[in-house]
Amino acid sequence: MLRMSKQIPAAPRALDIAREVLNIEAAAVQALVTRLDDAFLRALDVILRCEGRVIVSGMGKSGHIARKIAATMSSTGTPAYFVHPGDASHGDLGMITSEDVFIALSYSGESQELMTIVPVIKRQGAKLISITGNAASGLAKAADVHLDAAVDKEACPMGLAPTASTTAALALGDALAVALLDAKGFGVEDFARSHPGGSLGRRLLTHVRDIMRSGERLPMVREGAMLSDALLEISKKGVGMTAVVDAGQCVLGIYTDGDLRRTLEKKLDFNTTPVRSVMSANPRCIGPDSLAAEVVQMMEQFSINQMLVVDEQHRLIGALNMHDLLHAKVI
Repeated sequence: MLRMSKQIPAAPRALDIAREVLNIEAAAVQALVTRLDDAFLRALDVILRCEGRVIVSGMGKSGHIARKIAATMSSTGTPAYFVHPGDASHGDLGMITSEDVFIALSYSGESQELMTIVPVIKRQGAKLISITGNAASGLAKAADVHLDAAVDKEACPMGLAPTASTTAALALGDALAVALLDAKGFGVEDFARSHPGGSLGRRLLTHVRDIMRSGERLPMVREGAMLSDALLEISKKGVGMTAVVDAGQCVLGIYTDGDLRRTLEKKLDFNTTPVRSVMSANPRCIGPDSLAAEVVQMMEQFSINQMLVVDEQHRLIGALNMHDLLHAKVI
């Protein structure tokens, strides 16, 4: 048995190798930019006209890239799934119909497993898009649309392991997915519906109304209240602030923990000082239908920790702070 050396490369050499790999792969992707042409637009049109599903397939490393392309398309508004070409030739071709589009990945364009099923795909009437590094290959010639993913060289020093070529194919697949996303008008709400789980789903699906404090939990005092009344409300409701409202409950201002620190420096009498004289007027507010993620962005942008929620008439209907967002796992 051949034993391979496990000698660890010196740090400078390892960094040089890593930088060279990244440069080669970056150059491979950059080269695709100048080669994009009408073929890409035709592929886009074929997929947009598809009334069935997009099937993506490939062998070996190309198969891994095909799986990722299918997953990206599915999550961005283009229903797609991966089919292994070996499984396809043993029964899975039955799931492919004339309404589908078949995207085949093979750098050589001569993958035996793919070439075995190509005639059947064509007979079924499904459209065939190929992504190869060889425009003269059998797969490229059989395709309705061929996308050129050729690279000058692999990042592997032996030129054997698929590296730059798989990176180029992946980038081309991403370009297709994002162009399709734009053409279909796929937006944030659409994206949220296909990502309901985990932190991404929470960020995209949680609205202000879902987590805001309201009713008895809502901190507020009338404009004629004294500072002592405001402090009691802040302490009682535990949000770190209180809203100041008029008789119609329209927001006039906000009095926060930060305002309290500044008030202490002035040594004012809390029992005789009206809260309106020391509040922050015209505070930043948000509507209940806004995404909770928007609150996070506003809090970070303006360095604030609380937010008032108002209706269309600017009447106070809710409040929330950074702790509420953390508890809801929006951040």
